[in-house]
Amino acid sequence: MQPDNPLAGFNSLAHLSPTIRSRFVNNGNGLTMHVLEAGFESDNRPAVVLLHGFPELAYSWRKVMLPLAAAGYHVIAPDLRGYGRTDGWDVKYDDGISEFRTLNEVTDILGLVSAFGYRSVAAVVGHDYGSPLAAWCSLVRPDVFRSVVLMSAPFAGAPALPFDTKNEPPSRKMATAASDRIHDDLAALNLPRKHYQRYYATREANDDLWSAPQGVHAFLRAYYHVKSADWPENKPYALNSWTAAELAKLPRYYVMDFGKGMAETVAPEMPSPVDVAACKWLTEEELAVYSAEYGRTGFQGGLQGYRVWMDPKNAVELRLFSGRTIDVPSMFIAGECDWGVYQAPGAFESMQKTACSRLRGVHLIAGAGHWVQQEQPEEVAQLLTGFLKP
Repeated sequence: MQPDNPLAGFNSLAHLSPTIRSRFVNNGNGLTMHVLEAGFESDNRPAVVLLHGFPELAYSWRKVMLPLAAAGYHVIAPDLRGYGRTDGWDVKYDDGISEFRTLNEVTDILGLVSAFGYRSVAAVVGHDYGSPLAAWCSLVRPDVFRSVVLMSAPFAGAPALPFDTKNEPPSRKMATAASDRIHDDLAALNLPRKHYQRYYATREANDDLWSAPQGVHAFLRAYYHVKSADWPENKPYALNSWTAAELAKLPRYYVMDFGKGMAETVAPEMPSPVDVAACKWLTEEELAVYSAEYGRTGFQGGLQGYRVWMDPKNAVELRLFSGRTIDVPSMFIAGECDWGVYQAPGAFESMQKTACSRLRGVHLIAGAGHWVQQEQPEEVAQLLTGFLKP
């Protein structure tokens, strides 16, 4: 049974405007999705859908929802499948991942749009994990998602089909979504390393995060801090190639020491109490919303997405769209201090050259790291409203 107050259990929502409401909506794809909503007071408004990343929630959009509503939009921000108060979060590693494959999550968002009574929306906006999901929404159903904004994670395009292979020996082996060789090469470095996406797909990742020795709240504080502009070592640049030697240049929160989990990796970067008190973009009360939810649910629901990315079956399914581009108006936003722009060498360039045929702007915002819509919400909101103007 759903609670009378969907947000009961959050530590504090005094900072969330009363003009943002919380509700549950059946998306017609097997989920009752928890949604934050703004601009709902007036009928016949164009809609904008906001898709969060990991480890985030619909709550991550709280600072840009009201500016978008003030610009005349009905703003819809769901907790994605496996996250927060959207049902089905109580997943276990052994439950399997088929429901989390990319096209099924696109169906989640398509169904949510339809449930709200829209045949199409003005834009779908995605951050981090939500960025490729938004990209696939606009690529698969451009009639519904009439424009797209990608944030922090560039979209390099649909996976390619093998081409002109008629003279190669037959093979039943399925091509992998990400080559195993890179993971072997990382492990073989003088200081062995591992890619965080491979780690997040492992059985032990959820327990490492959920049972972090420092506690969920302190883990999240360190994780948010180390990926933000507040961490002085975040000075990203383009890498030359998808090789172990190049990937090893990424910070440890992307390419980890081989024997460490993420909680142990970020613990030494825990900000001081003085720095925590000075953090205006993510106060302790705001962080408590995340830590209360993840403390309740664990992280496996969100980690399922990383398992999907490592599953060759998902990439093979997406080859159905090989050669297709995003042909609706698009824009990319990221923090100037965000390594996520460059973590997949070549993706940033491919997005601009081939994947998005109507790219209207690329914006790297000063004073922001990975959590750009939380670190610099005013500039993000201004870019979004400017992009959405007819």
